[in-house]
Amino acid sequence: MTQSIVNHMKLSVIISTYNSPDWLEKVLWGYSAQTYKYFDIIIADDGSTEETRHLIERMQKTTGLTIQHIWHEDQGFQKCRILNKAVLASSADYLVFTDGDCIPRADFLNVHATEASPGYYLSGGYHKLPLITSNAITQDDILSGRCFELSWLKKHGLLSSYKNSKLTANHWQARILNKITPTRCRFKGSNGSAWKKDVLAVNGFDETMAYGGEDREFGVRLANLGIKPKHVRYNAIVIHLDHARSYVDTNIIAANKRHRLHVDKHGITRTPHGIAEHTQLIEKGNPL
Repeated sequence: MTQSIVNHMKLSVIISTYNSPDWLEKVLWGYSAQTYKYFDIIIADDGSTEETRHLIERMQKTTGLTIQHIWHEDQGFQKCRILNKAVLASSADYLVFTDGDCIPRADFLNVHATEASPGYYLSGGYHKLPLITSNAITQDDILSGRCFELSWLKKHGLLSSYKNSKLTANHWQARILNKITPTRCRFKGSNGSAWKKDVLAVNGFDETMAYGGEDREFGVRLANLGIKPKHVRYNAIVIHLDHARSYVDTNIIAANKRHRLHVDKHGITRTPHGIAEHTQLIEKGNPL
């Protein structure tokens, strides 16, 4: 897209969270430092306690960010359901999806805005940090940007790895690496974006799916619709804060994979268990 168009394109950033207010606070500080200012935030909250609500209210006042808090009761892992509710609550034509444990670099939203193109969705990644490094990051480290500097991260516990090139690639290196990376270009719920009309066309996320590849299945349906994937792996940067995953179930992950392969094989574009169900409830006068 041209810069003149980008300058006037609003983004809605949908951030999923569940009972991780300390990590979510760090993430919101990251959005307060974005160079791209034409966005609002929707917190897709999968049943957190009041502590998260209090944090969001405090951060709204402290940062001046425009934040909607979309919440439902805790009924187990229902991330896809709360994401669909957040999509319905969004006001922008272009949606950026991420998680409440992924701190964005200051140019993160600018990359998504400038790389957005009709007929495409964007696929980024994340740079996973160990727990000791995750805990070490302060508000000032985020606002100054030093927590994205490799030297700072290594000083605070990050090990050497070829994956660290994500953090050091300049603009031109990132463009080349995005083109030559052998990593398949799949939708990432932690760092992905798409046009709202395309999200609605595939009926959003499949609410029958629990943790394990539910974002990839969504991306397969977008691709079946004719929406092509585009890498922003090396220029749309987020760092991923470490945490336990008590909700991981290998049997569910395997079932999700079988479902995704079925969707891919048969060219399915719409899930019957998605946004339309909520739209019908709204039309009947029920809130989200």
